[in-house]
Amino acid sequence: MSITAPSNTKMNATSNLGRQSADFHPSLWNDYFLKYASDTLEVEDEMKRNIETLKEEVRKTLVSPMEKPLTKAEVVDSIQCLGLAYHFEPEIDELLKQIHNDFIENNEITQIEDLHSLALLFKLLRQHGYPFSPDVFNKLKDEKGNFKETLALDVGGMITLYEACHLGIHGEDILDEALAFTTNHLQSITIESNPFIAAKINNVLKQCPYRGIPRLEARKYISIYHLHPSHNEVLLTLAKLNFNALQKLHQKECGNVCKWWNSLDVPRNLPYARDRIVESFFWGLSVISEPQYYKGRSILAKEINFLTLIDDTYDVYGTIDELELFTAAIERWDNSCLDDLPEYMKLIYKERLSIFEEIDNADTGKEERSYYVDYIIKDFKRIVQAYMTEARWLYRNHIPTTEEYLNLSRVTSCFTFLSMSSYICMGDIIVTEDIFKWVWSQPKIIEAASIIGRLMDDIVSNEFEQKRKHIASSVECYMKEHGVSREEAIDELRKMLKSAWKDINEECLRPTQVPMPFLMILLNLSRFMDVIYKEADNYTHTGGIMKEIITLLFVDPVPM
Repeated sequence: MSITAPSNTKMNATSNLGRQSADFHPSLWNDYFLKYASDTLEVEDEMKRNIETLKEEVRKTLVSPMEKPLTKAEVVDSIQCLGLAYHFEPEIDELLKQIHNDFIENNEITQIEDLHSLALLFKLLRQHGYPFSPDVFNKLKDEKGNFKETLALDVGGMITLYEACHLGIHGEDILDEALAFTTNHLQSITIESNPFIAAKINNVLKQCPYRGIPRLEARKYISIYHLHPSHNEVLLTLAKLNFNALQKLHQKECGNVCKWWNSLDVPRNLPYARDRIVESFFWGLSVISEPQYYKGRSILAKEINFLTLIDDTYDVYGTIDELELFTAAIERWDNSCLDDLPEYMKLIYKERLSIFEEIDNADTGKEERSYYVDYIIKDFKRIVQAYMTEARWLYRNHIPTTEEYLNLSRVTSCFTFLSMSSYICMGDIIVTEDIFKWVWSQPKIIEAASIIGRLMDDIVSNEFEQKRKHIASSVECYMKEHGVSREEAIDELRKMLKSAWKDINEECLRPTQVPMPFLMILLNLSRFMDVIYKEADNYTHTGGIMKEIITLLFVDPVPM
């Protein structure tokens, strides 16, 4: 398939106002997804029937007795890797509860000695929030306290242990040791006799599945699962049908969001800003991909793209006086402010109010929802005030301390705002005001996710941003404060990232402060950042991995 990009539209800056241009490239997708726009978000009846028939077969497998209990753990792992877990949540929860009761005693795994089974149980139970000690992996060490070199002969077990190590929390040094051990060996292994293992090593070293975007990880696993010597044909067929069915739904959703975006004609009206509606939809999908959350996903895509517009207005185009006017107008939150704003800001302001009206009118299935919008508006005002603070820093050439910068970036990362926006249409899940109070209180998982979001972005986009006049990032702040090189500063920031991931893992252990689905939103926001900002700012510069991923998820169906 060929995607033709539209010709670039350069910003016609007014020189006497000293405006900047980031020269962002235009959308790579043009009007491609408009052909999918539809009021009917349904899957064909025949595909739906086939999926239901196969689901029933899998469900019978999950609830039927087996001679070897760990066989079901393998089935659960395959179901999760293939992106099918949301179909079988009650069965999986019950099965893991039983495995926990049978194999965890005095906070440790018992009755199991082999590497793969130990690592698999640890991975599955930790992913579902079960807290227990990783000290069981001490049995894999020799008398000198090192992991036995013979473990490297079990390559499948080494892969599983590598994945499990990413679920560690603070103080679990043995998992850090195991990660270094498995990484070193997996990087040096060459396997030709087992194409499944070879493909899996390649995939996990590029992106640990636990920190990957679930929908993308499922697509990658479906493409190699048939190579597994003992793969389940029913599971494979179901995974392919399910992926393609969801893709059809997501294409229609994306088409509808693009239709809304086109009505704003951003390339003409706001040519300085990034035109990233398809990428914004993908971002929203990365956070909530299940079909029942389509309303929330649409709103989230609009919110993400709108935050991009506002970020570019403060970061690139607006003069300090215009930004002060816009900030004051947002604080007042009233259409009467329009007369005070420059023409280009009027479109942003009117559409901002319009999206919040859509949120207010969303059919959430709850009688009382006024607090939803109150919290989201309050946080949006806080974001705009933080953007204004950054603009003033830039205007005054102020380089803050690292702590001062990170405190503000907890707001400008927008994770509090995006998580609350995700919560408004959670289907049958009850979203009480206590959930919004919890998010607003800035719990540790919000802080950790925000740190990941901010630092991943700063590390890879720093050099591009500094080509123009731009606020100092965490890299410059750390360099100036501690008198170190850029490389040394990035090393320290990566340590913060490692710590933040352990904070997230810790917050997801039972008993959790809020139900797990709300924590998963924040985990998925962090996963998106880990994938899309791993090597570059692939949200701003979309011609590489971002285009490849969108093609995999929204353009090319899985071959049957």
